[in-house]
Amino acid sequence: MFDMWKKHHSFIDDVNIITKLGIAVILFFFVIFVHQFDYMFYITCLMLALLLIFNGLQFKITLVFITFTILFSLVSALFMIFYGDGTHLLFKFGFIQITTESLYRGLHLAMRTTTVSFFGILIAFTSQIVLVFYSLMQHLKVKPKVAYAFMAAIRMVPLMFMSFLQLRKSLKIRYQLISAQNYRGIKRVKHLIIPLLSQNIRKAHQLSVAMEKKGFKDGPRTYYYPAPFSYKDILLIIVMGLILISAYYLSLYFPITGIDDVRITSIY
Repeated sequence: MFDMWKKHHSFIDDVNIITKLGIAVILFFFVIFVHQFDYMFYITCLMLALLLIFNGLQFKITLVFITFTILFSLVSALFMIFYGDGTHLLFKFGFIQITTESLYRGLHLAMRTTTVSFFGILIAFTSQIVLVFYSLMQHLKVKPKVAYAFMAAIRMVPLMFMSFLQLRKSLKIRYQLISAQNYRGIKRVKHLIIPLLSQNIRKAHQLSVAMEKKGFKDGPRTYYYPAPFSYKDILLIIVMGLILISAYYLSLYFPITGIDDVRITSIY
């Protein structure tokens, strides 16, 4: 999916997608029960380092995803920051009240979201869509008809986008030859939507007929692309374990805030 921006491959590219998804689920539930602010901060930092080192994409592309992830996490935590309870008032304007306790709780929530998102981005950067569905079919016994249907649908997305760009360019040329009143407002939308729908319905029908003729249906079958487990799956599990353990000891020996539990009423 991101092959055009790929600079190098890491061992995470060869880890089975089932292992990655399993680690993501465990990480999600793990951070829910982390209430120590410094521990969560170090987990986030180490997860960011893991993403930067092993994603394999150009740095500018990675930076865009990281920036949007952090911004989204902060925005999602604003409700807790602005309207949380606390005794140490930092800022008050109308019904907006920021306390020390609400600020730490909001930042802690943002770091939880960011940590899981960073690992999700790493999965997206190091996984191929084809191997995802092949692994699900081979190891989790997902029906081939379902898996190939989803695979075909995902493959259709870039084709739809390219059709949209080509249609826009052709309409720009056409609009130079006709009166502006013929393509203003809702008419411009109709000129885009109707051809796109007709083109993609035709492509989808052709694809369904081709898949039916090639035998894409349920039942025993062989696979051209194997998706095995390997020692690299174990290596990723070890790396994730080291990240969580290292973050814990860093919070013990190099504390930043010393907050043991952000859920308590008073921070100090």
